[in-house]
Amino acid sequence: MKEEILEELLRLERKLNIKILYAVESGSRAWGFESKDSDWDVRFIYIHPLDWYLAIDEKKDSIEEMLPNDIDLSGWELRKALKLLRKSNPPLLEWLNSPLIYYEKYKTAQSLRVLSARYFSPKSCMHHYLNMAISNYKQYLQAERVKLKKYFYVLRPILACQWVDITNTMPPVEFQKLLNSQIKDKKLMKEIENLLLRKKQGEELKEELKIEVIHKYLDEKIEYYRQYAEHLNKNSNQPLTDELNELFRLALKEVYNS
Repeated sequence: MKEEILEELLRLERKLNIKILYAVESGSRAWGFESKDSDWDVRFIYIHPLDWYLAIDEKKDSIEEMLPNDIDLSGWELRKALKLLRKSNPPLLEWLNSPLIYYEKYKTAQSLRVLSARYFSPKSCMHHYLNMAISNYKQYLQAERVKLKKYFYVLRPILACQWVDITNTMPPVEFQKLLNSQIKDKKLMKEIENLLLRKKQGEELKEELKIEVIHKYLDEKIEYYRQYAEHLNKNSNQPLTDELNELFRLALKEVYNS
């Protein structure tokens, strides 16, 4: 499948006259709890030739294509990515730490990874993951019978909140790493691991009675981090934009030799 994904990325390069700097998996396959029918969530960062930037009008800075072969392509232009890094954007930070890299030809992605630790904001990431957990909890886990696979879409962001709380760093992308580092209760761990095994084995995990021990844990953590997030301070010593501008200029020079 990787070869097919690379072919689609090269097709985009030719079609849109761009150069892709970095492409990764960002969805359940990167998280480690994909099903046999999961899409391929390919995320990438790209750059245009110099002339594209020498214009007075703003232009579209993203690309989205859903292909019939279950490949979901979504990319951000480099300047957009740099602006999001400046804001400590969690999805971008996850891209930079994805365990499944499809393409990385230039130095830009590694430069972004080096800078990402300095731009990391606990407050920004905590709010992102907490809002994701609350939204998914309300949407999927309110009834007496729930779709069990939806637990993962609340568990992962809550575990990420715990990671940020304890380490003050960006959480790992992989669900298993979060689980092993944050869950100490043996009964809770057993229930989550059993659910994870069923999902990985391809079991459909249709609606069943909710799992009380997981529900109790999520209720407690959502309420705790709802209060905790209100008192988080924003980082006061964010690096200057100058180094991001320099990274952009260096990328143009490397890719287009200009």
